[in-house]
Amino acid sequence: MSAQKPDIEIARAATVRPIAEIGAALGIPADALHQYGPLKAKIGLDYLETLAERPRGKLVLVTAITPTPAGEGKTTTTVGLGDGLNRIGKKAAICIREPSLGPCFGIKGGAAGGGHAQVVPMEDINLHFTGDLHAIGAAHNLMSALIDNHIHWGNDLAIDARRIDWRRVLDINDRALRHTVVSLGGPPNGFPRETGFDITVASEVMAIFCLATSMADLERRLGNIVIGSTAEGAAVTVHDLSGDGAMAVLLKDALMPNLVQTLENNPAFVHGGPFANIAHGCNSVIATDAALRLSDYVVTEAGFGADLGAEKFFDIKCRKAGLEPDAVVVVATVRALKMHGGVALADLAGENVDAVAKGLDNLRRHIANVEKFGVPVVVAINRFTGDSDAEVAVIGREIAKDDVEVIECTHWSDGSAGIEELSHKVVELADSGKAAFAPLYGDGAGLFEKINIVSREIYGASEAIADKAVRDRLRQWEGEGYGHFPVCMAKTQYSFSTDPNLKGAPSDHVVPVREVRLSAGAEFVVAICGQIMTLPGLPKVPAANYIGLDENGLVEGLF
Repeated sequence: MSAQKPDIEIARAATVRPIAEIGAALGIPADALHQYGPLKAKIGLDYLETLAERPRGKLVLVTAITPTPAGEGKTTTTVGLGDGLNRIGKKAAICIREPSLGPCFGIKGGAAGGGHAQVVPMEDINLHFTGDLHAIGAAHNLMSALIDNHIHWGNDLAIDARRIDWRRVLDINDRALRHTVVSLGGPPNGFPRETGFDITVASEVMAIFCLATSMADLERRLGNIVIGSTAEGAAVTVHDLSGDGAMAVLLKDALMPNLVQTLENNPAFVHGGPFANIAHGCNSVIATDAALRLSDYVVTEAGFGADLGAEKFFDIKCRKAGLEPDAVVVVATVRALKMHGGVALADLAGENVDAVAKGLDNLRRHIANVEKFGVPVVVAINRFTGDSDAEVAVIGREIAKDDVEVIECTHWSDGSAGIEELSHKVVELADSGKAAFAPLYGDGAGLFEKINIVSREIYGASEAIADKAVRDRLRQWEGEGYGHFPVCMAKTQYSFSTDPNLKGAPSDHVVPVREVRLSAGAEFVVAICGQIMTLPGLPKVPAANYIGLDENGLVEGLF
């Protein structure tokens, strides 16, 4: 592989087709597309309802090893594999999440693939796109305003201002807003109380948006959101405050899935964007189901490593949506494996076969974890230009001992031509009938038991720990009828443990649960572990410092 142009230059040089042509190739009639310019469109929900009797295609999940600053390329591989499947004659589509502005202007940058495996229009997708995230933030904050307004005008529901769990959101990293006081300034401004902000992609509205199966289901779930309680402990819901209808109105256009294209003019559904470290990390059920009804193979991704995104994909999304995945691709890079083997970021350039071999403990655990869900696995090595043949070879040689195939891929530099071998293997696995999917735990397990199961089986921990107040709250929710909910673990993405500095595959650690949150509308319980924050902060030198417009008015610095 040789050096190539920056991602944005590759994207701008691509030959793109009108989005109506991309839709037509899937069999979508022109009148079912709500176009946002020539290159992006939403698909009407009325049309999607007509697909309900069609059989679903094969579902392939792309996940990865524990992320490092060296990079893994999960989204790039998802896009590349979609192109690769079409290249070998299969009717395939991809489903990915919409990027949050937080990482774009923080540390990560864009999230629409890379090199010759991208979705376009790249600037639009990474910035405001079709306005979905803004609609989600507006719906969430409307509810926040309705709560304080209700208290100001007499509080007929007797909401205890000390027991309001509903916070505000914004789609920018801003640590200063994690803990705030609102309604200062005297009686005209309401009753002062402590609250705070989360990032929009961690909002329960975002989770509901991505798990809803229809507009009616969306409104039902919004109404079920518990925003707090009375002094006696009685739950107060969005429906009690008559906010579900107005919130649904703000989301009615956003709920239609977005259709765009890859650089090779293949269909891409980009819809919804919950983080996987503090939310459930998967694109919308509506988009995934639409793609499965319209294609023979669908490639989707789940955020961060398989301990977070993949676990939540299986235990939350697939459980709730009745999805049965057929194959899983675990993405790894030589560079990231070296870091898990103890090599510092600054020292990754030199060949170090021993460090790669040592870092395979991380990959092995992710493979073993995925196999616990009954889905066959293949490993994709997203090859970088500096990787040596010996480093790549040791991965295949060692992982073959676990009866898992490792395939080298060069889609970043070569597009679909560089991922043909993986595409054939994925078809083989997906068509093999070997998948026997089952979630990790049953609905009937207790909530803290579910947290412990994930901690032990996925993170390699000895146990999860929590103080009495946390355990009591979980027992209270079980008594109120929420015990069948799955759990959504909020934890650092950089380690199997809650310590982001512990690389590789640490074992016998404990998982401290410091807080739990009921997401009654999304129908899961969030367990906040360690020091994870639900509103990230900016790094010392944020990516925003390098983003701007050039003399031609084009975006620069985002990619």
